[in-house]
Parts: sequence; C-alpha cells; structure tokens
Amino acid sequence: MNHPPVLLVHGFATSAERTWREPGWIDLITEAGRTVLAPDLLGHGDAPKPHEVDAYDAVEDLVADVLPDEPVDAIGYSMGARVVLTLAARSPERFRRIVVAGIGANVFRSEASTAVADAVEGRYDPDNRVLAHFHELGTTPGNDPLALAAFMRRPSPVLRPEDLARVSCPVLVVLGEQDFVWPADDLVAALPDARFLPLPKVDHFGTPKDFTFIDEALGFLDARPF
Repeated sequence: MNHPPVLLVHGFATSAERTWREPGWIDLITEAGRTVLAPDLLGHGDAPKPHEVDAYDAVEDLVADVLPDEPVDAIGYSMGARVVLTLAARSPERFRRIVVAGIGANVFRSEASTAVADAVEGRYDPDNRVLAHFHELGTTPGNDPLALAAFMRRPSPVLRPEDLARVSCPVLVVLGEQDFVWPADDLVAALPDARFLPLPKVDHFGTPKDFTFIDEALGFLDARPF
C-alpha cells in the first residue's frame, strides 16, 4: 500500500528543525518510507521574517501551497495544529489522517495575543512562567523577535465548532495533562472522528519530545519505521 506524504507544521517561535528534526520525527518518518513536508511558517526558521503585521495575513495559504494534489497525512503542534485544522476545515479532501498536539481549550479563541507578542519583545512579568518561556524562545539565536511579535499580532482565522465539523478524516488529539491549554474536551467533541490521547506529567513545551506522543502519532499514521 502506498502511503501519502506527511505534513509537519511546527509551533510558534520554533521551526521545523527544532520541533521535528531534532527530536527525531523527520528521520523516523523518512525511515518508514514516507515523504516529509516540513515548511517553516512565515517569520520562523529559514522563512522570510517581515516585521509588518499585515504580511502575515496568508500564513495558512503559504502552507497550503506546499501540499501535493493527493491527500496528505499531517501532524501539527500548537500554532501548527491550528494551521492544520484551519486548512482541513477549508479543504477536508486534502487530508487522510491528522494528528494535533498542544491545542485544547484555546481552539475556539483567536490566537492573536498581545501578551505573547509583548513577551517576545521583552515586556512581560518574569513570574509568569509561560510568558517567560515564550520570551526565551523568541530570543533564541536564529529567531527575530520583531517578526515573531508581528506574527502573533496578526488577525488569525477563528475556528468554530461548525468549521471543525467539516474535518471528515480521523484525527488524533494529543495534549499534555500539564499543558496550559488543557483540557481538549471541546476540540474532541467538535471533530466528527476524533480520538484523544492525554500525556501524563507533560507540559506544552515538552510535548514534541515526548516518546509516547511520537510513538502513538506515528502509529496512528502508520509511519513507524519498524
């Protein structure tokens, strides 16, 4: 049986290299004989890094541009999960199976966040551990804080339950029990064919490296190299 390519979409303030290659995702999927599509979101990694907010109006369209004509499997983490779900709601026929992680109670809210954008630029309460971590991520070598702040301030598409009802393929929803976007009940309920995998003792930022997540996601997509 021929399996489709696997689209990997990373989270905010990181990159395909950090989210997918360093923990081993890309090598494992490639060893299983699958083609990997792992774009860097605009403003991230090796992608252009404009500082103007309106430059980020078409983030989802840029990801859609890398998709082949045939349906793909997809894994999205955090902001990347929102991008994948947005694309699947618009064009469900382009996806065979989907895994989303690091998204939950925030799914039906706009991701535009002045607090996160401010944190990336250095204006945040250091006692707020989540914002402190976003600041650390935003100032990692290779990142451009002004580009990331502009990305976060863009008016991103708002997902509604009726949008997710159009996602017809099977979806695995993965969320760490210590993730700040816990729980995932509303997301799972809105998807017509969803399975939920909680990760005990795992927080938002540790999710991409969690072995249970990696193993279950690759098994769900039939992409294990063994």
